This record gives sequence, C-alpha cells and structure tokens, in this order.
Amino acid sequence: MNAIKIAAIVLIAVGVLGLVYGGLSYTKETDVVKLGSFELSVKEKQNVNVPVWGGVGAIVIGGALLLFGSKRS
Repeated sequence: MNAIKIAAIVLIAVGVLGLVYGGLSYTKETDVVKLGSFELSVKEKQNVNVPVWGGVGAIVIGGALLLFGSKRS
C-alpha cells in the first residue's frame, strides 16, 4: 500500500469521525499564581467544532485520492 492510499484512507476516516462527533474537546491547564511552593492553577475545558463542510470535504478529497491517485503509472 503506497502513501497516497494511506493518506486517502486517513482523510476518509477523519472526515467520518468529524461528521459523527461534530467536534473535539480538550482540557487546558493554566498556571495562574505561583508563590514559593504554593501554586494555583485553573483547568478550562475547550471545544473545537468541526464544520460539516470540513468533514464532507475530507471524505470527498480522500475518495478522489483513492480513485485517481492510484491510476498513475
């Protein structure tokens, strides 16, 4: 399996996951105060939304790579 097919499969998988889940969330930890050995930190939950057109675009580009990328000789 060559690199183009692997990239196409990864793009299709990322596009499908983007459409199914609609986004990604992660926790960001920031240090607010440090006084000697005393440390105060804040954890913030961040959300990143994946637009529908991004998921569909990744699927379409991955499909095009899968179909047309391997036809080169």
